[in-house]
Amino acid sequence: MYSLLFNPIVVLIIIIIMALFSSIKILKEYERAVVFRLGRLVPARGPGLIIIIPVLEKMVRISLRLITMDVPPQDIITRDNVSVKVNAVVYFRVMDSSRAVVEVEDYFYATSQLAQTTLRSVLGEVELDDLLSEREKINRQLQEILDTATDPWGVKVATVEVKHVDLPQEMQRAMARQAEAERERRAKIIAAEGEFQAADKLAKAADIISTNPQALQLRYLQTLREIATENNSTTIFPIPMDLLSAFKKFMGKDKDE
Repeated sequence: MYSLLFNPIVVLIIIIIMALFSSIKILKEYERAVVFRLGRLVPARGPGLIIIIPVLEKMVRISLRLITMDVPPQDIITRDNVSVKVNAVVYFRVMDSSRAVVEVEDYFYATSQLAQTTLRSVLGEVELDDLLSEREKINRQLQEILDTATDPWGVKVATVEVKHVDLPQEMQRAMARQAEAERERRAKIIAAEGEFQAADKLAKAADIISTNPQALQLRYLQTLREIATENNSTTIFPIPMDLLSAFKKFMGKDKDE
């Protein structure tokens, strides 16, 4: 038995079996194998069952799934000299597995560093108001720049989203005061417009009453109705001056007679 285990033929068979098992690789649907044969690149393989020739071939496994990468907070000085901290998230995937291995040493690290530098350079050219109000435009600009830069690596940048803008406390207080002043301005404008409309309506009503004396009588009767509905112990009835003048004329005629 001992001699059988150290038989050269048996040893050779065991080595062949082990090499055969080590050469069989199974790739998932979203994986590709970048294969180098004696250092030279050969067409990528996968998915499914593939054979790697031992010693002669080396394999690098690449995932084609969408990758989510957080960009750490970056200290940025905007165009109007405001210091802020901004972080973002980048969604990208490998489109060409061979180029992702051959053209760049580590495509994930390279994309991360490129995203950080691009974020600082792009946001440094915009003002704080644009950074807060035109987020979609900035996201598209970042995505286009990163996608163009990573295309030679076989990497496609799908989306870039600016997540959070951290403002200094002084700037937050200043913006709060500005927002409060803006609300007060709008409230005053609305109140002034209400006064203007009320004055305009009163002027039109006065014109109507001056041209139609019957309207004044109707208003007088309406006022009496409103007074009567109130629970007052004393009710004052306003008397038009026309009635008083007629009464004086009548009293003057009696005295003459």
